[in-house]
Amino acid sequence: MSEVGQGTGPDAAQAADEDKDAAEVVAGGAQPAAASAQIPQQAAVQSAPAARDRPETAPERDRLVSSSYFTYFFGLAAGALSAYLVLRVAAHAQSVLILVLLSLFFALSLNPIVTALTRQRRLPMKRSAAVLIVGLGVMALVAGFLAVIVSPVDREVTALLDQIPRLLNEAQDQSTWLGRMEAKYHVFTKIESSLSSKSLDASTLTNVVGAGRYVLSMLTSTLAVVALTIYFLAGLPNVVNAAFRTVPASRRTRARALGDQILNQVGRYMLGSAFNASIAGFATFVWTAIFGIPYPAALGLMVALLDMVPVIGSTVGGAIVTLVALSHSMPVAMATLVFYIAFRLTEDYLLLPKVMRHAVDVPPIVTVVAVLIGGALMGIIGALIAIPTAAALKLIAQEVLLPRLNRR
Repeated sequence: MSEVGQGTGPDAAQAADEDKDAAEVVAGGAQPAAASAQIPQQAAVQSAPAARDRPETAPERDRLVSSSYFTYFFGLAAGALSAYLVLRVAAHAQSVLILVLLSLFFALSLNPIVTALTRQRRLPMKRSAAVLIVGLGVMALVAGFLAVIVSPVDREVTALLDQIPRLLNEAQDQSTWLGRMEAKYHVFTKIESSLSSKSLDASTLTNVVGAGRYVLSMLTSTLAVVALTIYFLAGLPNVVNAAFRTVPASRRTRARALGDQILNQVGRYMLGSAFNASIAGFATFVWTAIFGIPYPAALGLMVALLDMVPVIGSTVGGAIVTLVALSHSMPVAMATLVFYIAFRLTEDYLLLPKVMRHAVDVPPIVTVVAVLIGGALMGIIGALIAIPTAAALKLIAQEVLLPRLNRR
């Protein structure tokens, strides 16, 4: 029994060891099998980048190059066609675009006054009420200007019509200077022949109709500018916000800050110009009233309006007042010429630097060039908006272009 038990113990231990070795062999064989199963998957994954990184063949490369050239030239042609269409539309609608631009400029100029009325503490008001007050004030000024201008012109035309018989009698008298001029140049004879019945042909009627159409066009343009200015002034915040929405969100904050600076510069410039023009108009009124020059109020308003045009406006106004002063006497005309020369020097070297110091900072040479270019492109309107445009371009160059150039 003991032998059987002793033989049985070693045999059982040996059998257990053999089973353990067999299990290890099976486990060892399973791991290579799993590894061998993963090899095709890794090879497939590694083969995908290899397939992507393989060099392009010549036909594929030619096809890609042709596609890129086609896209480039198609975009270039589309851009050129769009620019041509825009220029054609601008050329045909030039007068309308000028009215819109002038109205927008006036709205930007009056915006600081409207903003000040809406932000006051004593009597705060809505923007619509502030726009209404400013609009009524501007229309009152225009009506007053027309009343001051039309009344003297009407009186002078009436006086001229009353003096026509006397002038005709003097033209027949060879002892007067008018008679000698008539004998030499036959002015009244030509006027009489032109006013005869045979001259009332189609061309005369065409000229009369053309003059009426011109007056009607001027009146319509004035009313359109007034209406557009009020609309722009009322909806200016919405227009500005809509314009800034077209800017990418990452640059919108900077663009808004730059746009606000430009709008403030335009408003301050126009307020400064209006202040200088008021001084010029008041000085003209006082001078002409003291020396008895005709139409002091009309001349003062005319000089104030012309003084709004930079560089050349005050010079033209002074020349007109000097010519009107000739109807009074030659000494008064010479004194008026000296007065305007002195006033122009005072305005250029004393008033304008102080008033414009906090509005726009544009070098004098840039001012002159901008006014000349604006006047050549758009006449008086171009000269009027030339300096604010130059100031805006200078601000954009300082805030956008120069920093980019310095980073390179």
